[in-house]
Amino acid sequence: MPRAALLARQVYCHRIRKYVGAYYAVLGRVDAIVFTGGVGEHDAEVRAAALAGLDRLGITVDPARNESRSAGEPAVSPPGAEVTVLVIPTDEEWEIAHQAMTLLRESSACS
Repeated sequence: MPRAALLARQVYCHRIRKYVGAYYAVLGRVDAIVFTGGVGEHDAEVRAAALAGLDRLGITVDPARNESRSAGEPAVSPPGAEVTVLVIPTDEEWEIAHQAMTLLRESSACS
């Protein structure tokens, strides 16, 4: 991986860790962390790196579960973890189409 790409990846993961820590501090507790979308769904290395070092907060990723991502099992945290880490697939195209149809219906109802 080129140096610039590696640096960008490290900064990306650092920012995720920073935001998780900040939200934890503001909320006082975290029940779950959800990864979704392209990178969140398909990049086990980013998921692991983004949450690395947060063990003291009860946030851990099970390496085997994170890598295997068996169908139907969204949890990548260890069983019984204090904070559940999930990978939830999304369908962005469907959501965009749904919102567009809703807007079209609303605008035609107002006419």
